[in-house]
Amino acid sequence: MRRLWLIFAQATTIAMAVIIVLRTFAPEWFATANAPAARIAIAPVPASASYSGAARRAMPAVVSVTSTRLVSGRAGSELDQLFGLSPQRPRVGLGSGVIVTPDGYILTNNHVVEGAQEIEVRLADHREAAARVVGRDPDTDLAVLRIDLHDLPTLTFADDTRAHVGDVVLAIGYPFGVGQTVTQGIVSALRRNDLGINTYENFIQTDAAINPGNSGGALVDVEGNLLGINTAIFSRSGGSLGIGFAVPASIAHNVLRQLIASGHVLRGWIGVEPVAIDPTRARTLRLPAGADLEIAAVLRGGPADRAGVEPGDVVVDVAGHAVHDTGELLDTVAALQPGNTVDLRVIRRGRQEILRVKVAERPADAPRANDGGGEFGAPIGTPDPSQSPDFTVSPPDAASSASAGGA
Repeated sequence: MRRLWLIFAQATTIAMAVIIVLRTFAPEWFATANAPAARIAIAPVPASASYSGAARRAMPAVVSVTSTRLVSGRAGSELDQLFGLSPQRPRVGLGSGVIVTPDGYILTNNHVVEGAQEIEVRLADHREAAARVVGRDPDTDLAVLRIDLHDLPTLTFADDTRAHVGDVVLAIGYPFGVGQTVTQGIVSALRRNDLGINTYENFIQTDAAINPGNSGGALVDVEGNLLGINTAIFSRSGGSLGIGFAVPASIAHNVLRQLIASGHVLRGWIGVEPVAIDPTRARTLRLPAGADLEIAAVLRGGPADRAGVEPGDVVVDVAGHAVHDTGELLDTVAALQPGNTVDLRVIRRGRQEILRVKVAERPADAPRANDGGGEFGAPIGTPDPSQSPDFTVSPPDAASSASAGGA
């Protein structure tokens, strides 16, 4: 019996040794069809990264806009020079637009159609139509056109108040005349202002490639809804550097509604030029926190002048709304109803005062961002109120940086 037990123990030991060796060097011999896979990490299948659905929904409603202007050419014949004639030649401009109503209203940029004698619109389905200008709003660089065609595709306005930095967006337009193009990026920043492009600025900034010819085209969200109207780029070369600006859909919708109704946009106006106060000056004046805006100039005979507003007054709030930068002041005043009288709270020589200002309608010839060069794709510039005899101006350091357009 003892001999059998020794044989059994030795056999078992050898068998276990063989199994261990085989499991180490040939584990597949021991795999079974029903072996659990719990220890194997399998990555989930990623969601589709394609935005083709949004592009398909939006592209049919984005159109090419071709405008023809007559510009002065070189001196003509000796007979032309003798009689002082200045020959003119047609100049063709290319831009984009967005169909926003089934009856043919199109949103585009003012600088795309300003001064045009003829405007031609070409749809993505290759239909063409002459367009007429319904109204223009240079202060936001928006314009509304209308075409007479049936069965038109349209874009739905998105709620831009729900947009966040990092949201994926698509820019759709007709850059460089190569045909309809879709580029993709993200929302890089919100409420960009004080750029000197438009009088009223509240831009959505994006890194989606926007190039010449994209002006007036659509910035859409991942659902294919209209988030903004592409308006300007920052560029030293004329091409995209990844910094583009779009007018938000809410502003575009308000301008569209008013231009269709009356041909112009009604805004409040009090006749002042605001300027931001730098921290050093604020400390010198011992201003409280939140007092960040100074009146650089007051229009003689304007609503603010009649109410007693003076250059150098520091604005605290308008009609109960606190204002901290020039953009907020412009927007707050523009939203006021002409004819109403509102309180303007200011700090003057260290003391708070409340001035009663009767709001007027912003005149069509009110100062606005100048046409000019610079590195932006849309007109930029800051008018200097000190050069106008109609303005009372504070010290040069304030007047030199007064914001374009005034309130």
